[in-house]
Amino acid sequence: MAENKRDYYEVLGVAKTASDDEIKKAYRQLAKKYHPDMNPGDKEAEAKFKEASEAYAILSDPEKKRQYDQFGHAAFEQGGGGAGGFDFNMGDMGDIFGDIFGDLFGGGRSRQRTSNGPMKGANLRTGIRITFEEAVFGTEKELELNLKDQCEKCHGTGAKPGTSAESCKKCNGSGQVTVTQQSLFGMVRQVRPCPDCGGTGKIIREKCPDCYGTGYITKRKKIQVSIPAGIDDGQSIRIRDKGEPGINGGERGDLLVEVAVSSHPIFQREGVDIYSSAPLSFTTAALGGDVRISTVDGDVLYTVKPGTQTDTKVRLRGKGVPSLRNKQVRGDHYVNLVVQVPTKLTSEQKELLQKLDASFSGKPVEEESTKEKKKSFFKK
Repeated sequence: MAENKRDYYEVLGVAKTASDDEIKKAYRQLAKKYHPDMNPGDKEAEAKFKEASEAYAILSDPEKKRQYDQFGHAAFEQGGGGAGGFDFNMGDMGDIFGDIFGDLFGGGRSRQRTSNGPMKGANLRTGIRITFEEAVFGTEKELELNLKDQCEKCHGTGAKPGTSAESCKKCNGSGQVTVTQQSLFGMVRQVRPCPDCGGTGKIIREKCPDCYGTGYITKRKKIQVSIPAGIDDGQSIRIRDKGEPGINGGERGDLLVEVAVSSHPIFQREGVDIYSSAPLSFTTAALGGDVRISTVDGDVLYTVKPGTQTDTKVRLRGKGVPSLRNKQVRGDHYVNLVVQVPTKLTSEQKELLQKLDASFSGKPVEEESTKEKKKSFFKK
């Protein structure tokens, strides 16, 4: 049977020198991908899941790994190896499955949720919209949010004044219960939050009338937000200790403010650089001269050379966006010059342009009387 088995390191896709963390990470990725719950009815995925689990059960155990490295699959043939009768380390496998299911269904690592010790509160998220110029130069904004504060009547205990919470009898105050489940490989034990006390280890018989046993009161509060110069659309600002209150005396979470930057009618931004277009008169393009260009710092005069063509690009150094890492460093402003061709001309202007064109081509300018004679000839 050993001849048909793939090398355990090959199954997990790791080198023989892989660390315990690398082996565990590789198995978790495969288990997520091939777990039967994620691939119902897929026999091939189920087989790959069993193969990966068997490989992990060996390589995650130092003694079994040593035996496998020395003797290969033959080291476990006497013990009835294979997925059918394999001696898995159920304690470790239970932790792995708990991690996997936590990730799959949005709960994160189960071990982080089952402790009834101090835990940091959840982060809160909100958004704010600012102008293009405010993103470039920074600004101060005020947010009004509903935030939780400790209940003044019960001082955060959740219990009615004069009473106190009791230790949970189901978990004996630990906040955790052990659940045994049947899996593909036998019985797996998982540690979960106690369903009676919600993982706190305490039961409140008489709840505080103000906070209804939560220990917190929601209040409308104003929060000052400092928007740093150079922030870009979609970036977030972290405000410490303005999130949800901690659990069992843990510190508060943070408030994450996502910034939305409004578009600008003239400027476009790429990183720390700004791009725009500026009109250039026909005469200035031909003769050269100053052109007025709008920037975030105000209008500036830029001198163009005679004969400047449309779509000529100029660079205004230091007129872009400040770097978030170094406010003393700013990007550049790139301007695309567009020559404006006149669309409405007087007779005098047309005549002048015709003379100019004739001077370039060397052809004489036709008199108006000659033009009229040509028109009357074709009418006959």
